[in-house]
Amino acid sequence: MSEAFPEVFSGAEVEAARVIFAHEALFIMGAAQIDQLPAPDLPEIAFAGRSNVGKSSLINGLVGRSGLARSSSEPGRTREVNFFLLDGRIRLVDLPGYGFAKASKGETKRFQNLGRDYLRGRPNLRRVFLLIDARHGLKPPDAEAMTAFDKAAVSYQIVLTKADKLKPAQAEAMRVRTEAAVAKRPAAFPRTLAVSAVTGAGLELLRAEAVRAALA
Repeated sequence: MSEAFPEVFSGAEVEAARVIFAHEALFIMGAAQIDQLPAPDLPEIAFAGRSNVGKSSLINGLVGRSGLARSSSEPGRTREVNFFLLDGRIRLVDLPGYGFAKASKGETKRFQNLGRDYLRGRPNLRRVFLLIDARHGLKPPDAEAMTAFDKAAVSYQIVLTKADKLKPAQAEAMRVRTEAAVAKRPAAFPRTLAVSAVTGAGLELLRAEAVRAALA
């Protein structure tokens, strides 16, 4: 999985990204409404996906800290747009999960609309990593999210999470199949990654993608 695109990044780029993600990462704030967002003065990389797809675990894995982003076994727990400052120059953004959520219909709509408002109106947003469970592949809610990204012209890249739950050949087949499925979408980035927050597989390439998108 981690060697899927060895020609895309030089060893120096991968190492530079590793160093940046090894630097201090701090939780800044959680915004419950659009007027609470921090000033758009730093590049931002956002993480989106269905509830319980592993956004918090992946963010923690990327920065090498188990408790930075709060995980929960309860789907739909995140009600805010959460911001983390990496190396003093990149913000990582954890968006509310979409799909199933243990909340009232009104509350669910409120925090999902918050995520949509953020995506539509954030000029410093460099890329959204759209997380998909590698065991299940793309589902109708993911297609809806991609259509919204395409209409808003928000660049997004598919990341298959929990790839350690599959055999390597299965994970690679899912990656190739997913990449082909989104190839014609106008705002989709052309590379799909398969990663595991548990084993660390693929995280070096995801770090390199994030840093290039944010700072290039």
